[in-house]
Amino acid sequence: MDARLNFFASPIAGKAFKYVMSAGKAVKEGPLPAATQELVSLRVSQINGCAVCIDMHTKEAAAAGETSVRLNLVAAWREATVFTEAERAALQLAEEGTRVADAAGGVSDEVWANAAKHYDEEQLTALVLLVSFMNMVNRLNVISQQPAGDYEPGQFH
Repeated sequence: MDARLNFFASPIAGKAFKYVMSAGKAVKEGPLPAATQELVSLRVSQINGCAVCIDMHTKEAAAAGETSVRLNLVAAWREATVFTEAERAALQLAEEGTRVADAAGGVSDEVWANAAKHYDEEQLTALVLLVSFMNMVNRLNVISQQPAGDYEPGQFH
């Protein structure tokens, strides 16, 4: 598959992505645990069908020591026993935050309260920013049909 757009050759994309990458770096360096960030990024990307982000976050998580069992079970996290209660709360918030158009009510009070039991306000802020950021990046990649499979860990960091 060939990408519809070459963002690396586009002057407007270059200007915009300077800020996008800066925002991504700020979230990555935030207070949310790195493993949680990768699991959430992977789950959001799975929901949105963003192959390039699935490729990236699977490889980044594995390079950081994440197990193949946990990575393979992210898509079915509700039935899996390998995630902490905090990770499960983050994954549930990520799903509801990603499916806002499908679930007219957005993120439910119950899901928010469950996440708030496990994360402080700064971590919740980072989680909301991460979910929003991943949804934006997923849409850029899906719309422009960016191909997946060639990502190398650390390539964009």
